[in-house]
Amino acid sequence: MTTAIKAGDAGHPASALPREFAAIMRPELPGLIQEVIDEIHRSYPEYAEVLDGPYSRAVHLIVEHNLTSFVDQVAAPDTSTVQRDKVCRMFGRFEAYEGRSLDTMQAIFRLGARLALNRAKGMLRRLNLPAGLMLSFADALLAYVDNLMEVSREGYQEARAEMEQGQDIQRQRLLKHLLSDVSVPRATLVELAERAKWQLPDEVTPIAFSTDGRPDRGAVAEDVLVDLSSSLPHALIPGAVDEHRRAFMDAAPRTIRAAVGLTVPLADAAESLRWARRALSLAEAGILEGGAPYLHCRDHLVALSLFADPGLVSALAKQQLAPLAGLTANQRDRLITTLRAWLDTRGNVLQMAETLHLHPQTVRYRLRNLEKVFGDLLASPDDRFATELVLRALELRSRRTATAHRSGPPHLAG
Repeated sequence: MTTAIKAGDAGHPASALPREFAAIMRPELPGLIQEVIDEIHRSYPEYAEVLDGPYSRAVHLIVEHNLTSFVDQVAAPDTSTVQRDKVCRMFGRFEAYEGRSLDTMQAIFRLGARLALNRAKGMLRRLNLPAGLMLSFADALLAYVDNLMEVSREGYQEARAEMEQGQDIQRQRLLKHLLSDVSVPRATLVELAERAKWQLPDEVTPIAFSTDGRPDRGAVAEDVLVDLSSSLPHALIPGAVDEHRRAFMDAAPRTIRAAVGLTVPLADAAESLRWARRALSLAEAGILEGGAPYLHCRDHLVALSLFADPGLVSALAKQQLAPLAGLTANQRDRLITTLRAWLDTRGNVLQMAETLHLHPQTVRYRLRNLEKVFGDLLASPDDRFATELVLRALELRSRRTATAHRSGPPHLAG
């Protein structure tokens, strides 16, 4: 089969390739990505620990991002390379902190280029495409790889300089001031940021790490302030967590345990870090679920609000559930289950029956018991809202205490 393809626009390495060529290359990417990773594993034993270890998913993501970015540039030569450059710098920094040589890092890129060229040759023969297209592809790919190596080298050299010149100390000093509860003059922050070579953003997103679940220093992006030596390790991201940064968070080792705070103005960074630490504590207690290895506070705002002051919620529970005090444990559990279903369905008997897996007549019997016990306590919107808050908190707390048998009324103490 012969495919008619037009030349691209001049002025960009990828523009020598026809844009339609991207659609032909894209289906080849999954196989090529795996081939590159397998060959790195075979040819460079020093990478075996990384490829077989906790950072394997992150390495796979880096390879995928760099190869996909090339195809994206063929499809649209003016595609931004900002995110690709961040990934390359991060890889360079990781290699520096891991103690591998610059030559080894660059050899990895050349290996990827060689495998991509081999696959392209087979693809061109299979599709009976013009031989000249292979030359254009080789020129564009090699220029692209040279650019990847240059950006990665910058990240590598930056990390080495930071290690040699104690740049981390300057950044930790800035981080300490940004997270201080005491107001720090803007001029002081600007001066500290200049020394740390970090541009002050308008907004930041803090991260709280577990003491035994912190990341390797080399796996932290260059624009993130971090203190991993603290008894309460933490970091500060400039701006919000975008989709690319979240992808690398999701690919991080499952040994990491961290909570990402809310994106807030710079002045509120310390408060957001406190929320993140609270979320991490609730996650470690089994109250918050999901989000491993990074749990995001924005996904758990209701729970964080409920447990912001456990003492107050306990007092509210004692007040709202006081009518249950004289019942047996089984009676209390049955009525609480019924009450939750009543609130969730707005009292719809048929929906309650479906939720509780009971006959509607049984539900009506339970509702009469509920009215008998609570009387007019649930008549007002305020009381219903307060009771719903209590039941939601009890549900969250039950994730940790599901096997415990209470001897008194349900409560939230502790």
